[in-house]
Amino acid sequence: MSFESPDQDNGHSSAPQTTLDQLKPIAEQFAISGPISSITPLGSGNVNQTFLVVCEAEKPKRYVLQQINTTVFPKPELLMQNMTRLGSHAELTPLQEDWVVPKAIKTRASESSWLEHKGQFWRLITFVENATTLQTISTPAEAREVGRALGLFHRLISTIPLEDLSDTLPGFHVTPSYLEAYEVALQKARNTRTDSLPIELETCIQFVKDRAEDVDVLEAAHRRGELQTKPIHGDPKVNNIMLCCHTARAIAMVDLDTIKPGLLHYDIGDCCRSACNMLGEETEHIESVSFDIQLCEAILDGYIESNRDTLKAKDFDYIYQAIRLITFELGLRFLTDHLAGNVYFKVNRPGHNLHRARIQFKLTESIEEQAESIQAIIARLR
Repeated sequence: MSFESPDQDNGHSSAPQTTLDQLKPIAEQFAISGPISSITPLGSGNVNQTFLVVCEAEKPKRYVLQQINTTVFPKPELLMQNMTRLGSHAELTPLQEDWVVPKAIKTRASESSWLEHKGQFWRLITFVENATTLQTISTPAEAREVGRALGLFHRLISTIPLEDLSDTLPGFHVTPSYLEAYEVALQKARNTRTDSLPIELETCIQFVKDRAEDVDVLEAAHRRGELQTKPIHGDPKVNNIMLCCHTARAIAMVDLDTIKPGLLHYDIGDCCRSACNMLGEETEHIESVSFDIQLCEAILDGYIESNRDTLKAKDFDYIYQAIRLITFELGLRFLTDHLAGNVYFKVNRPGHNLHRARIQFKLTESIEEQAESIQAIIARLR
């Protein structure tokens, strides 16, 4: 999905906390190598509780233990089926020598890739060693690696039959559906307020109104057969791409819960949205938010170089629209959650989701202002 996701974790909404002394008996039910020496919290994600498990061995072995948030993912077994399918596919589809796909560890008792424990759903996956993630991109070289990683991942999964992948989040990135949800939330908010709406909120409402007619552009192209459903990552933010600590070369994509059938353009747009805002999604300097076109060019260069063979001519026609639309979509989702009372995205202050929406809308404006330049980059890459 589309939020802060440090290290090998991601973020959406909160889950009940589990104390560390409860974790060892859970982790020991998986087929790990050697006795456990430590379990510590990992990352700061808001969906799944995530922990680093270190096992004693001749060379210490590390794993990632996660409790899946079944509020966000009500059918967690589908996540694991997709992840297992990806793992078996990757073994038969080599990319680059150092590319890593995190693997699920089976349980000792049933050889299942997940564990139900006291009504909770747990998994253990391999840790990507000697790698790091970036929260923001600062150089074209970093951006190129991010784009190359997404292209490699798309190439890897392009030959997985769609029928082999479950849709873990139906409707994800279908912008017209988000617009419908927004309109319901807006009407409810207007009906329950007796005072006028704040000027910042009214400005966002007008921003959405001015662009409401364009939200169907990708889905309409899909219906016309111009774009095809393919396997996608679903959440290719900057901090879901891991770079080698020694070479700065992209070696993995993590947060694999959203692998599903979709449009490649969802991933391309979200990757550019995430990487080309150098101030990030939580900046206090909204007026300084801009879409960095040099980083965009580097991302698309890296992506096309590593994945040109899977793209068709019509795919290029909608890359700009994808970048603009997915950025607008995230702002729309933040705004909807603000109107609905912050029921989906975790907040830490009043108006937090409204602030986030304003950042994405400012980024959307910057993209629109540079439409000709972005289109020129895409034309060159054809």
